[in-house]
Amino acid sequence: MMPRISVVSFLLFTLLLSWVVGGWFGLRQLERESQEDAFRYRQLVANELNRYLPVPELIAEHPLLAEALERPNDPEKLREANEQMQRMATIVGGSDVYLMDHTGLTIAANNYGEPDTFVGNNYSFRPYFSDAVKTGRSVVYFALGSQSLERGLYFSHPVRDDAGALLGVVTIKVLVHELESQWHRPESRNQGDMVVLDGSGVSFLTSQPGWLYRDFEATFVAADDADTLLRYPGRDLQQMPLRTLGRSWVLSENSRLLRFTEAEAGPTYLAVTLPLPRMDWSLMVLADTRPLLWNRVGFAVGGLAIFLAGFLTWLYLRERYRRERELALRGEQLEQRVNQRTADLKHSNDQLLAEIQERERAQTELRETQQELIQAAKLAVLGQMSAGLNHEINQPLTAIQAYARNSRKFLERGATGMVDANLREIVSLCDKMAELIRQFKVFARKSEGPPSIVDLRLPVDAALKIIRAQNSAEGVDIRWHRPEQAVMCHGDLIRVEQVMVNLMANAIQAVEGCNDPAIDVLVTEEGEYWQCLVRDNGHGLPGNTEQVFEPFFTTRSVKQGLGLGLSISRQIVDALGGTLTGQNRTDGPGAEFSLKLKQRRAEE
Repeated sequence: MMPRISVVSFLLFTLLLSWVVGGWFGLRQLERESQEDAFRYRQLVANELNRYLPVPELIAEHPLLAEALERPNDPEKLREANEQMQRMATIVGGSDVYLMDHTGLTIAANNYGEPDTFVGNNYSFRPYFSDAVKTGRSVVYFALGSQSLERGLYFSHPVRDDAGALLGVVTIKVLVHELESQWHRPESRNQGDMVVLDGSGVSFLTSQPGWLYRDFEATFVAADDADTLLRYPGRDLQQMPLRTLGRSWVLSENSRLLRFTEAEAGPTYLAVTLPLPRMDWSLMVLADTRPLLWNRVGFAVGGLAIFLAGFLTWLYLRERYRRERELALRGEQLEQRVNQRTADLKHSNDQLLAEIQERERAQTELRETQQELIQAAKLAVLGQMSAGLNHEINQPLTAIQAYARNSRKFLERGATGMVDANLREIVSLCDKMAELIRQFKVFARKSEGPPSIVDLRLPVDAALKIIRAQNSAEGVDIRWHRPEQAVMCHGDLIRVEQVMVNLMANAIQAVEGCNDPAIDVLVTEEGEYWQCLVRDNGHGLPGNTEQVFEPFFTTRSVKQGLGLGLSISRQIVDALGGTLTGQNRTDGPGAEFSLKLKQRRAEE
């Protein structure tokens, strides 16, 4: 029961904390956005002021204005001054441009021909006149027009003669409608409302028409503030029903929370206030805080997710701890069982090691037996060829004997030239027998050492010498298409020679009893390999061509062989990294065997 209460309490605390932090975060973000809006609109007002501020000073430099003020009774000068005011109003884009003398009486204006002309009116009560006369500098002032009752910015500057004496004041009035229209951007839903307040806290520019001429600060008493009453003639400057809710610790000093007192259940506003440049005005941005609800909801959802993740992690760790304890208990039980079976396993391991050693000895003996079997097969081939060897050696020996007897008779007769010729023939016959015996000795020797780079033509040449020495090769047309260039490949001279002897011997046996028996030996290039083909026109291979490479498979009698030749030959070629295959010919009767060995370039 207690753990459940703790979990619920922690969940409620997490949600409450997330709700509060979400409100703080959203309030801080809303303040930052409001400050950005305030800075942007502050810049708009500053740009508008900077645009018109130097214009009155430039107009005041015009000599016609000083001449009109010096001769106010000259109708021609006043006419020219009125026309000049009209032209200047058109150029600068102002609502009104007018010229006043040192008493505040207007002597020229751009609306001189209209019924409500400023000419003849005295504006000495306006601060833009009195401040310009008092300070002698440009003055900016906001007020409602005394006749038009339209809001406007008044820019004024004193007019002086050549000696610097004050003659009058020139003033430009600019309506604020264009500036205020830039604040209304309906495409931005989250944009706050803008209010520009004068020094008394009265609003004269706002994005909400109902907020105009309202006291936002409650800092003046309308009956006592004459300047404010003159600035807003005919306006009831009522206090704005606002109540300050305080300032959250996450807000800056120029921000506070407000609510309209006329709607206690209404929304709360975040008010950000910034001073405007050159004036005692201030810009206030009022942003609705109702969208903060979504920040709080988002943070609450995030807090709930974090709580669930932590809670599930806690459940996982608790379950894992429980399982670890169970596993530890089972581990102790298993350790006892392992101790009981250790002796049995050790005994089994000793037996297994003994079996492995015995197997390794058997494999070693198998490899040695295979090598002996290969050598036995070679000797068997030599035994089969012994009759042919006797025939090849007896003929030279008989010829040598005949040449020797003839040489003795020629020697008795003194025919030394004939004796010398016979001796050269004897030497030639001896060299022939020595070469034949050497080929058989090389073939009978065991191959030693790793494979090397050999010329494929050499083992074929040696194999042909051995094969042609057999009686069975008589009458067989053996055609060796020997390449002119060296055929360098990865192999071993003795082992490749043994394979070629085996293939040629099988081909000779295959063409027995055939008309025009023939065997072709040729070398071709196939990709990265050299291919040596041995073709015959015999009876061909059985249906399953791979069967001929199985040990002890033979189609001949036991007296002609044990069926190990092709099996041993494939093992030799595989050890050299090549391939040995056999198939029936497609271009005629007979079979062909393909020996492929990897090429070796000259640079290797």
